[in-house]
Amino acid sequence: MKKPLTMLAMAAVLCVSCDKGKQAESAFDYTNETFADIQMLRYEVKGFETLTLDQKKLVYYLQEAALQGRDILFDQNGRHNLVIRKMLETVYTDFKGDKETEDWKNFVTYTKRVWFSSGIHHHYSADKFQPGFTPEFFREALASVDAAKLPLAAGQTLAELCDEVFPAIFDPTVMPKRVNQADGQDLVLTSASNYYDGVTQAEAEEFYNNLKDPKDETPVMYGMNSRLVKENGNVVEKVWHTEGLYGEALTKVVYWLEKALAVAENAEQKTVIEKLIKYYRSGSLEDFDDYCIAWVGDLDSRIDFVNGFTESYGDPLGMKASWESIVNFKDIEATKRTQTISDNAQWFEDHSPMDSRFKKETVKGVTAKVITAAILAGDLYPSTAIGINLPNSNWIRNVHGSKSVTIGNLTEAYNMAAHGNGFGEEFIYSDEERRLIEQYDALTGDLHTDLHECLGHGSGKLLPGVDPDALKAHGSTIEEARADLFALYYLGDAKMVELGLLPNAEAYKAEYYGQMMNGLMTQLVRIEPGNTVEEAHMRDRQLIARWAYEHGKDDKIVEMVKRDGKTYVKINDYEKLRGLFGQLLAEIQRIKSEGDYEAARQLVETYAVQVDQDLHREVLDRYAALNLAPYKGFINPVYTAVTDAEGNITDVTISYTEGYDEQMLRYSNEYATLPYRN
Repeated sequence: MKKPLTMLAMAAVLCVSCDKGKQAESAFDYTNETFADIQMLRYEVKGFETLTLDQKKLVYYLQEAALQGRDILFDQNGRHNLVIRKMLETVYTDFKGDKETEDWKNFVTYTKRVWFSSGIHHHYSADKFQPGFTPEFFREALASVDAAKLPLAAGQTLAELCDEVFPAIFDPTVMPKRVNQADGQDLVLTSASNYYDGVTQAEAEEFYNNLKDPKDETPVMYGMNSRLVKENGNVVEKVWHTEGLYGEALTKVVYWLEKALAVAENAEQKTVIEKLIKYYRSGSLEDFDDYCIAWVGDLDSRIDFVNGFTESYGDPLGMKASWESIVNFKDIEATKRTQTISDNAQWFEDHSPMDSRFKKETVKGVTAKVITAAILAGDLYPSTAIGINLPNSNWIRNVHGSKSVTIGNLTEAYNMAAHGNGFGEEFIYSDEERRLIEQYDALTGDLHTDLHECLGHGSGKLLPGVDPDALKAHGSTIEEARADLFALYYLGDAKMVELGLLPNAEAYKAEYYGQMMNGLMTQLVRIEPGNTVEEAHMRDRQLIARWAYEHGKDDKIVEMVKRDGKTYVKINDYEKLRGLFGQLLAEIQRIKSEGDYEAARQLVETYAVQVDQDLHREVLDRYAALNLAPYKGFINPVYTAVTDAEGNITDVTISYTEGYDEQMLRYSNEYATLPYRN
């Protein structure tokens, strides 16, 4: 489970304390180019130079293993994506025609968007991009380049290639949504993601329901690492492993993981890598659970990583996992904050407003740390989370615990890039709220991430016999709302001041205001006019904000007020708002623990989906005047192994000079691990 950045954190004027002022003097250039609705940033890997040679080598090998899986995500996001990417890149590099036309300029933007989203659908909204250039332009451009460089199938002509993929690019009715969450529709048949082929939603649900044993107390995550297809009238799984689907890529991942074994920091870390290799070779979900248990138990290594099929947001049924990887190392000083939280995990569980039936009697293995990201890959690149809590298996979390991380150098990059951009002046109600946010938002934002990942996702329990997938398509939204509410509820608790995590009893208000403003208003800048809210994290935030607003109307706990023709969020009673968060947390935990699908559906459809179109237009107009990009993404640093005459690595250097286009083209050249059609 992962936590992306809210609009407030991405765009607002953030903390302007002395420490932030010192950061502003840094010579590091965080900002880069902007295109479409995206701004590219860089992140600094502070402390890399202090690592030992073996630790540097470990980072180097693990980042190579991370990048080898790039093609997997492109293919998971849509069956035409690898073919389309190669067509776009060939024209991008070899086109000799007029580059001053609108068609060419729109082509360049479209190519950059496909790179960014690992496919032809928006990384956040899942809507298909409109190209902005004509089919005629693209056909002529393709005809002008060397046909040998195009992804032609055996015996295929250029005309046949165009016939194959042009509908996916140009026809808005073909594959319009990568992930469709519309209530009442067949979510499998109407989603373009490449996790199913020839099966319906009902067939997929029946297939996996038949595999599950309600008495099994240690169930594997069925369907996590496979494509479900129909062959000869039968529904079967195509499992992802070195000898199966995606085998070409996973074989290269394993190659670099084996190199990492030689420089593992300790026996525990070596065991983690060995078990991950075993899983990639077998495709066995039991082997995956063994790896997860070993990974959770590795607490002493400075270097850590996630590598593989992880989050299920890209599957409309919330089961199949997308490829992602992050390589990181612990920020020892900043981890003191998260250690305080994890040390008190049992207190937080015991004092939760949820029913005692749903509380864990003993909280096990909750660990949290602040990390420095060294490389991002797959579904964490270029757009990434700022917090992660894994593993996702409910029984492993209950029995063995989980690891939670806040990615410190990424939040710092966001903060530095957002400084002084006018967002707060435009959308925050008054100077008092701006003061709170300027003074406390960076701190409360980090603490919200810590609590969300470390305790929120790790809290509570399912009742015996409840299927972890019982909430179906609404499971991700409910789970993210549960973690957010846990964090919000405790941010306003006196325990945070007692533990020294907050400086005073008013600091939490900065996060409360940001949550309500974002959920009720400002996240709407990420939605096209006329659309509903579909992405799970956006639904989670609107659900919380809209539910609290509606249930506090009689007491005017939160108001939507007009001033000079503009709408603002005004919080009149922060303590009562905290009470509402506690009530909703209790109900959402009940829904999760009991597997109450209908209650989940009603909650999501009532509060999380629909958009006030008049307010939406207003927010879009006000945001457009600021000339800001609503989405941010990162360019990775480049690692280079320095070798001696015998080929032994004597050092690993890091560079931040590679451009976005340069990086994407290099990745497509060096990490093109899969056939174009899988």
